Amino acid sequence: MVVQRQRAKGSSRDYVYRIIKEQIMNGEISPGTKLSEKEISEKLEVSRTPVREAFLQLNQEGLLGVFPQIGTIVTKIDLKSVEEGRFVRENIEKAIVREAAESMDEEALLQIETNLTLQEFSLGKGSYQRLFELDDEFHRLLYKGCDKLRSWEMVKRMNIQFDRLRLLRLAVNHDWKIIVSQHRQVFEAISARNAELAEETIIEHLRLVDIEKDALREENPNFFT
Repeated sequence: MVVQRQRAKGSSRDYVYRIIKEQIMNGEISPGTKLSEKEISEKLEVSRTPVREAFLQLNQEGLLGVFPQIGTIVTKIDLKSVEEGRFVRENIEKAIVREAAESMDEEALLQIETNLTLQEFSLGKGSYQRLFELDDEFHRLLYKGCDKLRSWEMVKRMNIQFDRLRLLRLAVNHDWKIIVSQHRQVFEAISARNAELAEETIIEHLRLVDIEKDALREENPNFFT
């Protein structure tokens, strides 16, 4: 069920898109759920046109399927796409952390360390939604510190299915201590200019989901294709 939240500045289409995507990604709207333009437009207090436009964008990203005589359905998590996304992200990100270890400046390192401090604070408070946001920002800062934000945007587009599986895993297990600890290890390896250790740690970090995907599929068979 789509839930209305505080509206940020921007177009109605962007507002609807952001709300629905966020709720699909974090599992509030489960795979297989049928969505109604009319119901969402009423719930979010917008016309049906921005809802239709948001649906189209989400369809292009593979999060919604549109089927004649059936309607608009939240797609299931595609494990082949998960693996391809993980493969691409792992190989790009290990190059990113190597470059970071070799050349990232002190200002960029400070931004990452600040992010880690917030992660550790949120971990202590049990603020899991905030940790989701900080986790994504941690990785974005690695790319930003290497002047590779366009690469980050490309990786994010390819990793929608991978991110869905990652968020499902964290929603089930809440093992944020491991995640935050690995982030800290990646940062320390970069700070120590140890490129090999940074690569090893980021690979281990990105393969956490891969280790448990079979168990997740067994527990939630209707979520996967």
